[in-house]
Amino acid sequence: MRSISRSSAGRRGIGRALPAVLATAALLVGLTPGTTSAATSPDTTTVANVLTAEQLAASWRGPLSTRGRYIVDADGNRFKLKASNWAGAQGTWEGSGSESDVANHQADQMSNNIPLGLDRTPIGQILADLHALGLNSVRLPYSDAMINDDTLVPDHAVAANPQLEDKTPLEVFDAVVKALTDDGFAVILNNHTTTYRFCCSLDGNERWNTSQTTQQWIDNWLYLVNRYKANKRVVGADLRNEVRRDWNDDPNWGWGNEHDLYNAFQLAGNRILEADPDMLVIMEGINWQGIPQGMFPHGRPTLTPVRNLSNTLINSGKLVYAAHFYGFTGPNHTGASGGWQNGETNDPRYRDLSPEDLIRVIHDQALFVTEAGQHFTAPVWVSEFGTGGRGQTDQKEIDWFARFTDILVANDTDFAQWPLVGWSTNGKINDNWALISYDDAGNRQAINDPGDWRATHWNKLVNAAGKTGHVAEADHWNMVDLDFADQNLSATMRQQADWSVGNRKGNCPDSQRLVALARSNNRGLCTDAGGELAKADSMWITVIDERYVKSGDWASGYNKLECPRNTFAVGYSVRGNAMAALLCAPSTRSLPTTNRLLWFDHGDNRPATGGSVKSDWAPGAYKGQCGDDEYLAGVAYTWKWQHGGAPDALLCRPLS
Repeated sequence: MRSISRSSAGRRGIGRALPAVLATAALLVGLTPGTTSAATSPDTTTVANVLTAEQLAASWRGPLSTRGRYIVDADGNRFKLKASNWAGAQGTWEGSGSESDVANHQADQMSNNIPLGLDRTPIGQILADLHALGLNSVRLPYSDAMINDDTLVPDHAVAANPQLEDKTPLEVFDAVVKALTDDGFAVILNNHTTTYRFCCSLDGNERWNTSQTTQQWIDNWLYLVNRYKANKRVVGADLRNEVRRDWNDDPNWGWGNEHDLYNAFQLAGNRILEADPDMLVIMEGINWQGIPQGMFPHGRPTLTPVRNLSNTLINSGKLVYAAHFYGFTGPNHTGASGGWQNGETNDPRYRDLSPEDLIRVIHDQALFVTEAGQHFTAPVWVSEFGTGGRGQTDQKEIDWFARFTDILVANDTDFAQWPLVGWSTNGKINDNWALISYDDAGNRQAINDPGDWRATHWNKLVNAAGKTGHVAEADHWNMVDLDFADQNLSATMRQQADWSVGNRKGNCPDSQRLVALARSNNRGLCTDAGGELAKADSMWITVIDERYVKSGDWASGYNKLECPRNTFAVGYSVRGNAMAALLCAPSTRSLPTTNRLLWFDHGDNRPATGGSVKSDWAPGAYKGQCGDDEYLAGVAYTWKWQHGGAPDALLCRPLS
């Protein structure tokens, strides 16, 4: 979300960041920066490919899932998110002055906590204008406050849509969701704010749990997911917008405390999938850490922590990562202007970077996630980006938009521009970042109408060639993280009693098997590579001693945990750094018993090729990893020589 605030010098932006999807590192390297001239007049003859409501609805079928770096529809065909943000339901009041005074709202636009534009234009016309932009999906921001708001929306807020009179903000939101999906659009729900206050910095919306508890946040998500569960064109839950520092604390990724965004996403994402297994779960990286002054560490982590700690859901085909990028912000720049007193830093903004550096930074902060065959591999959605159109005079912003859209095109990246709908007043557009603006008589000015320099780049983006058609199934390698707590990733075991009481325990998603362990930080790796090992219906077995060691003393002098014959490891538990138990699942077929012992007590021992070998899922720890064509049948460890019971060796056996 980009903020527009008033100052004596006019209007200035104080914004934050959003997601991007990467095709391949090779595409990034192959992109020739600056090939698009930002000063070129729009080619109004090359407009977006437009689908009618009937054509769009017929072009895809929900629900959506993921295969590697791509989002696919129910038939396994690529569904690239070509989206924009229809803002308003997250609130537009800027936090000072009367909420009833339009001058105290974002860009002098008062949404009344519903999607903008419903006071000015019938929703059918708005939808027709959305189709004309070439969109196939809409990100719908909302505030948690909307869910329990019983106030009726004032009649003037829906003046062009009288059928929406006498409704609460949530009921109007319902009507917008239904109208969009009836017209064939995919809808992604976005938890943008907790309160109705609009954007940014220290506004009470810094974290998912700044103005509410984590449990309230999850409960609100479950309420909405269940509310729209029957509508398979409501395809995604975008868990939280632009998490950032509050007065005292930074958000973190994996520290195990109440500010841990990684853990919050784990909790909420899996609860959502239990309620509705069809939803995409969309996770945006950390937007800001640190005090925004040069003497203190500060920066915009975005998705960089995912390199070493990625999320695992109970369904591996439902995770999408997201990032935000705006030209006036930067990798270490808040986006503020007006000196250090206003939170401005002296770091480069994205628009200040050279073409080569911009490509590198966008890759390092987000697009690396789309690299195939890693523990973090997933689609990346740049769910916010944008700039001002008519009236734009900042050449750096113009050049930035041209270069950034080039990157999205070159990497075949899913995207959502910010924002979609705005107002115009007395012939002037209130927020020139909007793709469509309506005056109080319902007259439209849109990006493809004459006079908006962005049209060339927008149409380049929505018409770009990319992956289409059927997408092959992709193997997964997913992390188990027991750094601080249990990580129960099996839908089956989430319904069972505690299988290793008093120990930290983790298990793989039901479609995967355990294939690797780290020696000293309790992390593991799951996979379905080499063909899924189908699990029998009988109970899974907790192994705590050597009673199932039947294939000889394969690690003489060491303690051994070995799965029973025709079972394979799907989980493990630890006490401190020491092994406590293996969880073994029964196979529907007979499994080979040829042993290969893999030691990793003195260094990494991972396959030279294959799954997730180019990425470090346990930094600072030795890792042992069976091959993609093997299953893990046992673990050896010892309390001798100060090994402390940490795993020393894996027993790997062939799948066939």
